[in-house]
Amino acid sequence: MISVEQAFARIVGDAKPLQTEKVAVENASGRVIASPVAARRSQPGTALSAMDGYAVNSAEIKGKDVSLKVTGESAAGHPFSGIVGSGETIRIFTGAAVPEGCDQVVIQENVERVDDIINTQEVSKPQNNVRPKGADFNERQVVLDSGTFMSPKSIGLAAAAGQSHLMVYRAPKIAILSTGDELASPDKALFNPYETVDSVKPQLSAMMKEIGAIVSFVGSAGDSPEALEVAIDAASDADILVTVGGASVGDKDFVQQALKNKGLILNFWKVAMRPGKPLIFGKRESQYVVGLPGNPASAFVCAILFLRPLVDKLMGRPAPLPSGVLLPTATALPANGPRQHYLRARLIGNAGERHVDAAASQDSSLQTVLAQCDGLIIRPMDAPAAQAGSLVPFIPF
Repeated sequence: MISVEQAFARIVGDAKPLQTEKVAVENASGRVIASPVAARRSQPGTALSAMDGYAVNSAEIKGKDVSLKVTGESAAGHPFSGIVGSGETIRIFTGAAVPEGCDQVVIQENVERVDDIINTQEVSKPQNNVRPKGADFNERQVVLDSGTFMSPKSIGLAAAAGQSHLMVYRAPKIAILSTGDELASPDKALFNPYETVDSVKPQLSAMMKEIGAIVSFVGSAGDSPEALEVAIDAASDADILVTVGGASVGDKDFVQQALKNKGLILNFWKVAMRPGKPLIFGKRESQYVVGLPGNPASAFVCAILFLRPLVDKLMGRPAPLPSGVLLPTATALPANGPRQHYLRARLIGNAGERHVDAAASQDSSLQTVLAQCDGLIIRPMDAPAAQAGSLVPFIPF
C-alpha cells in the first residue's frame, strides 16, 4: 500500500500533454495553447479618438479663445480622407480615426459651435483623448505565451489580434465503465430493493466534462469477466479508461484480472487513504487506466485527488496535488489512524469567519452527505486529535 503522495506522483507526475489540435478561438475556453500567439495587426491600427468631440492640431490651441473651421467628419469605420490644414478642425466620434494633421481631441462639452465654426479655450495637450496606434499591441507582437490557459478574457485578446483559430493541447477522451450486477440505470421504471442506482457514472461524467474532457460510456459490465473484457476492448480508443467498482478483493471483484487479461501493466493497487483505498492504476500501452472504488464518496474523492489532475496534466494545465487551504475546524476531531483521511465537511459561518464542520457520518455510500458538503478536510496519517478552532487543510469542491 502506497501513500497518497506516491500514488499522485505515479499517476500524474510522469504524464505529458497530449498531441495538439487546432480549434476555433471561441471554442478554446479551458484549453491550453501549445504555441505562442502573435498579433496579425496592431491594435488600434491607427490613432483613434477616445471621445466625441473635435480633432485639432494641438499647436493651434493655446488655452485662449480660438476659432476653427469644421471641414469634415470622422466616424468609427468612416474615416476623414483628407488632411486637416491650419485653422481647421474635424468633427470626430469615439472610435474614429484621427485624421492626418491632428494630434488632439477636444471633447464636445468644451466647444461652442455656430454653423461650421467652433470656439474653444482648451489648452494644448498633444495626444489628449487620443488612443495611439499600437496602444494595445503591435503587429507581430506575442500577445499570449505558449502554455497560457485560455479563458474568456484571453479569448478576447486572441480574437482582437486577428486569430480565428488556436493550436491547443487535445482534450483527453475518457471512457467510463461501471461494474456490478446490483447497478440499475436512473431511468428505470421500477427498482428492485436489492438494486443500487448507478449514480457515480453521471457524477464523474459531469466532473470531467466541467474541466474539458470528452466523456463516453462503455456500458455496465455487471460482474461478468467476459462482459468486462468486451467493454474494455470497446474503450481502446480512449486516452483514459475509468472503471467504477470491482476494485477490491471480493469473490465478485473481477476488474483487475480482466484488465490484466487485456494488457494492463499494473502500477499499483491500494492507497493508504480513506475513503478510496482500493484504487487501481496502470497503463494499457498509451492508455491510462484508473480503477475507482464503487462507493460514491470513495470514487468522488479519488477523482478529485487523482483523475482531475491527470486530465489537467494531459491538457497542459498546472496539476498539483490538491492540498487545500487552512481553515479552523468547528468541532474537535479525533486522532487519525495509519491512512490519510478525507472527511466530507461543510463551510459554516459568515465570510471572513468561515469554519469547516465535518459531517457526522462519513459512510462512503451516502450521496446525501456528499451533496450537502462543500469540501474535504484532510487528516494526515497518524495525525493527533485536533481541538475545535484548530486549523486544518480543507479542499473545496
